Amino acid sequence: MDRKGFQGYQGYKEQGINDMTPGELLLLLYDELVKRLLRAGLALDKADYPLFEASVDRALDIVRYLDDTLDMQYPISRNLNRLYDYFSFELNRVKAGRNKTELERVKTMVGELRETFREANQNALRELAAAAAQEKAGAEG
Repeated sequence: MDRKGFQGYQGYKEQGINDMTPGELLLLLYDELVKRLLRAGLALDKADYPLFEASVDRALDIVRYLDDTLDMQYPISRNLNRLYDYFSFELNRVKAGRNKTELERVKTMVGELRETFREANQNALRELAAAAAQEKAGAEG
């Protein structure tokens, strides 16, 4: 791809991200986190330690970002803060000990949390659509 094509692609990606809802952005971050943990596990299986460490480091960056962007006015944010602290602690242990078992445990927990956020996002979108339909019906009637 030439430079102009690459810049066009970057602009397209950025516009796509700018058009996402907060729920979609959160899911995108979780998808990337799951991908990095999967990549770390595969790298560990192949004894590709530089890729393993880079993947865990990137996962840690994502967890830090998720933690930094919590809105602490909501009670669930305190719970998520503790969970993100736990993920960071465990991922640092995984990295130091190259521990596949702990990596798999964190990956499973992250995947379950991602699924919970996906369901919550779908429910919120359904509620918004229902409210919009109700509002439209009220305006027409």
